Amino acid sequence: MIDTGTLNLLWSQTLVTGLVAAGATHAIISPGSRSTPLALAMLRQTGLECTVAVDERCAAFFALGIAKASRQPVLVLATSGTALANWLPAVIEASQAGVPLILISADRPPELQGCGANQTINQVGLFGSHVRACHDLGTPEAAFDPDYLHRLAARIYEQTVWPYPGPVHVNQPFREPLVPSGDIPAIQPPGSIRWAPPALHPAPEVIAELSAAIAGRPGIIVCGEQPPESGFADALAALAEHLDCPILAEPLSNMRFGPHDRTRLCVRYNRWLADRPFAASHHPQWVLRFGAFPVTRHLQDYVASATATHALVEPWPRWTDPTHRLTHLLRAAPLAVCQALLAAAPAPTPAGWRAAFADREQTVPAAIDAGHIAVLIDEVAADTPLFIGNSLAIRQLDSYSGHGGKTLHFHGNRGASGIDGNISTALGIAAVHGRIVALLGDLTTQHDLGGLALAAGRDAIIVTVNNGGGGIFDLLPQAALPEFEPGWRTPQQISFEHAALTFGLGYARADDNDAFRTALRHAIADGGPQLIELLVP
Repeated sequence: MIDTGTLNLLWSQTLVTGLVAAGATHAIISPGSRSTPLALAMLRQTGLECTVAVDERCAAFFALGIAKASRQPVLVLATSGTALANWLPAVIEASQAGVPLILISADRPPELQGCGANQTINQVGLFGSHVRACHDLGTPEAAFDPDYLHRLAARIYEQTVWPYPGPVHVNQPFREPLVPSGDIPAIQPPGSIRWAPPALHPAPEVIAELSAAIAGRPGIIVCGEQPPESGFADALAALAEHLDCPILAEPLSNMRFGPHDRTRLCVRYNRWLADRPFAASHHPQWVLRFGAFPVTRHLQDYVASATATHALVEPWPRWTDPTHRLTHLLRAAPLAVCQALLAAAPAPTPAGWRAAFADREQTVPAAIDAGHIAVLIDEVAADTPLFIGNSLAIRQLDSYSGHGGKTLHFHGNRGASGIDGNISTALGIAAVHGRIVALLGDLTTQHDLGGLALAAGRDAIIVTVNNGGGGIFDLLPQAALPEFEPGWRTPQQISFEHAALTFGLGYARADDNDAFRTALRHAIADGGPQLIELLVP
């Protein structure tokens, strides 16, 4: 009879080879005892790039970054007990943002459940509605059918990418011993299952109805964060040219930078929408939205003001209508919708409508309070991925980044908009693209200092804007409270220089934008992991 340790490894190898055959190329492993069979199978698997991350929370966010950049599921492995509970923030972000992860937790066998056994909790259903599916596998059986595990792996992989990308949880119990008694040859991956998602084209009658609703009326196109789609930027620009309407594009839409036509782009709206008379006198009768709902309040309110026709293009089965103004929902690919509307040829907006927006863009004064954004945009090379932290950083980028012909790729964790795991996510993106520049606040950096352990050997620059705590709260009503400083602003005394040295990063400190430009140039030229602390009032 086969011994339990050998059976555990054979079972694990079969499952892992099935996941690799389905398309998995990266695995993030946090060390543990109960997960030994799966860790060993992953580490020995040809074609699977493994990264070992001690901190499970950092591991999950690092996997999130890889999956965000590659748009392919990443395997995440942890042992039993509280280890997998540390995944929860990243699991929520992945679920909200539509990022595919395959979460594999090792577990104790049934006879050790509910009896006070050490390092044993109820792991099944731990992530609730935040996962697309949860598979509770039994302990390995001696007479198991490899074809079953191979097809289960393919099914798990598909569940992470379609119809709504997100995390899937696989709970795998093992009995001891956890190490095989002898050498076991590697198992070759099975043949892959041919699978292709459906092409989502808009219904002609819906396009005809929408075209009639917007024809000849004043309106706007709004672009938020969405997965990249080849040809979309050019198609959207062509549609805006035909409609002669403005495009209000957030940075994470990745519409602001690149070689496509940007003549109808509006990027300074956060400043001129504060002019209430202009917003009131230029009320849009229709809005066509692509991607996530806007980040900033001025644009949120302006979008909500379009009550006659509010159309959202959303291929994923999620409902994104926090203002409850939606009138049209198109479950189709954004590129296909642009092409279909262009073919329908609705009449353009009234004369002078778009010109008024263009004039406002030109008359907004140059920004002086977020000059580090301009420095960052100027100094990074084309095709550089930029990760932007939440709270104040993403809002400053929205207001002050401008636009240009240099292709830049912006990323952020805007699914749940947390400040946790931002360093780890950025470094995961670097693992795919080969480099990253991240712009984070001081509290955001402090919240994920453990993520710096994943920076070794990577071409990564972490820019920490140190404004003495939670600067975002200066803009909120809490700023008037007598308890504001200790309860919300929360200035910290951490030494980012010591943190950089602890984890082997180069360090520079800048007290103004000129010094920041110099430090950034040196960090780019030196390569490797770098941390720049930018002190601002």
